[in-house]
Amino acid sequence: MTTATETRPRDPSARPVPLATLIGRELRADKSEKPTIKYGHANYAKRGEDYFLIKTDCLRVPGNPSSAFSVFAVFDGHNGVSAAVFTKEHLLDHVMSAVPQGISREEWLEALPRALVAGFVKTDIDFQRKGESLGLTHLFLFVCADEGRKVLTWIIPAGEVSGTTATLVVIDGFTVTVASVGDSRCILDTQGGEVCLLTVDHRLEENVEERERVTASGGEVGRLNICGGKEVGPLRCWPGGLCLSRSIGDMDVGEFIVPIPHVKQVKLSSAGGRLIIASDGIWDALSSEMAAKACRGLPADLSAKIVVKEALRTSGLKDDTTCVVVDIIPSDYGVLPPSPKKNQNKLRSLIFGKKVQNSSGKLANRLSSVGAVEELFEEGSAMLEERLGIPSKVNSAPYRCAICQTDRMPEEDLSTYCSATSMQSEGPYLCTDCWRKKDAMEGKRRPQQ
Repeated sequence: MTTATETRPRDPSARPVPLATLIGRELRADKSEKPTIKYGHANYAKRGEDYFLIKTDCLRVPGNPSSAFSVFAVFDGHNGVSAAVFTKEHLLDHVMSAVPQGISREEWLEALPRALVAGFVKTDIDFQRKGESLGLTHLFLFVCADEGRKVLTWIIPAGEVSGTTATLVVIDGFTVTVASVGDSRCILDTQGGEVCLLTVDHRLEENVEERERVTASGGEVGRLNICGGKEVGPLRCWPGGLCLSRSIGDMDVGEFIVPIPHVKQVKLSSAGGRLIIASDGIWDALSSEMAAKACRGLPADLSAKIVVKEALRTSGLKDDTTCVVVDIIPSDYGVLPPSPKKNQNKLRSLIFGKKVQNSSGKLANRLSSVGAVEELFEEGSAMLEERLGIPSKVNSAPYRCAICQTDRMPEEDLSTYCSATSMQSEGPYLCTDCWRKKDAMEGKRRPQQ
């Protein structure tokens, strides 16, 4: 006999799983000892637009301490604080809502990069809706000069014009996943003595690929012009004059300034390591190597203060200097063991051992034994179709929007896209609003329905 609730096909993997089963699964799957996490933070932000997030008590499985993970983030706001505050309050929740429920730790780590993309985009969409709900939708004109000759006039929405960079770090055991838009940066100081950059700067001045993407999507890239047509300052995107090609917020610029993050996931060796997450005021003054060297061997709380102090001393600037230092410490140690000072050059070529699909445990162990960092995932494309991909079979409702996570019935207005190797019915699905957002970011805005 079929009941009314069974008329709609369901994915068996999406059914609720008893908590005791999940806890048992976690205990069997994760027998390795978790590292100790210690951290410190410091900042000097005269305009008050920098914010940070520290959460060391997150749980993948409610009520199960063995599923704990930590989150650290830095948000560098501009043109006001609204976008930075909103992102700090909502980004993590949006990321977690995009992660399938009832999955193992290995599946969670594999799903996290895609969930980070969906969470960043949803945060941006919700922030824009927040501005619209305040009735701030009237228009005004923005005029800029191109090489002193051509005058460009843009009609752009007034209202909430603030934006923010966002660098979010998720630490689960010795696995570190970093998602970032803008020019805040996260570096890893390994126990092999090598400094690794885990983010990509989305500054138009330095990033050629991003300049090409913005212009291909309909934006204009150029410097400010003063009287006589003299160009000054860094490359900016017009309209709006933003130096960044990716951010959350910034409703006064074109939607080709996207909230799609660069994501990198690595696994540290059992020796642990140190993360330094900081806004651009730090990196404008210090190189990654200088920041790591300035505080090497010091506890995390003191290290954050030292990095900020060194940046202020070097540049003289007193803004956008927020720093969070996180030590991932083996359980056998109270502090990070000292980095080796001898034979560092011999280890240099082994620092990043890129993961090969179906690689054997012997290879992973060998890399780990020399203090290497195993690269699990990296992707920075600004195309949502490439970033969201095809959800695993363990994903939830078959008609759930991959970004806003709202459920839709089959007869409702849904847009579907898929890779060339998949069937259309597999998804992922985007609701109409999220599909319009996708097209706008790619310079293919659809007509209003």
